[in-house]
Amino acid sequence: MFLSSRTTRTLASALLFPLTAATAHAAPATYVIDPAHTYPSFEADHFGGLSTWRGKFDRTAGKVTLDKATGTGSVDITVDATSVDFGLDAMNEKARSNELFDVAKYPTAVYRGTLTGFTNGAPTRVEGSLTLHGVTRPLALAIKSFKCVPHPLYKRELCGADAYATFKRDEFGMAAGKDYGFNMDVVLRIQVEALVDDGSAGKVAQLAPAH
Repeated sequence: MFLSSRTTRTLASALLFPLTAATAHAAPATYVIDPAHTYPSFEADHFGGLSTWRGKFDRTAGKVTLDKATGTGSVDITVDATSVDFGLDAMNEKARSNELFDVAKYPTAVYRGTLTGFTNGAPTRVEGSLTLHGVTRPLALAIKSFKCVPHPLYKRELCGADAYATFKRDEFGMAAGKDYGFNMDVVLRIQVEALVDDGSAGKVAQLAPAH
């Protein structure tokens, strides 16, 4: 039996379509961090349990890639260490000095990692590393919540997460207070939202938040 060239082309298209569709579906999406809704925060000990310092960083940028179909993705976030904010000017100046973040030498902190532990298309962990105060060390983040929704204003997918980790700040060369009995454990929490990148997400993210 012989098939016409038209029939051959039709069959070839039918056979190739599922593969092409699967490849397109598996392509990861890129999301741009929305700095108006992303605030890494932290908790640190004062005098061995006397009280707890709490602060945050006001300026954050970066990107997230996510492929829900294959359960893969990555995170690349840069934090402006000069934007550290304890809610008290004197404490902010101390934090920026060489006693703690030493922002004159190390103006940024960077977290890079891989999304893992996917359940129903949502990651539950990030395996990565933190560069802080000029030191890079492994740091895994546990993702407490993760959700994606269509943004009602920008008409693009918006994803958000709440992640946390604990690390010892003296391992990053920030040992201020250790001789006075300060506990070196720091609780890091990252509240993050990111818009799918269509070329304008970065511009949108710079606007004052409407919601």
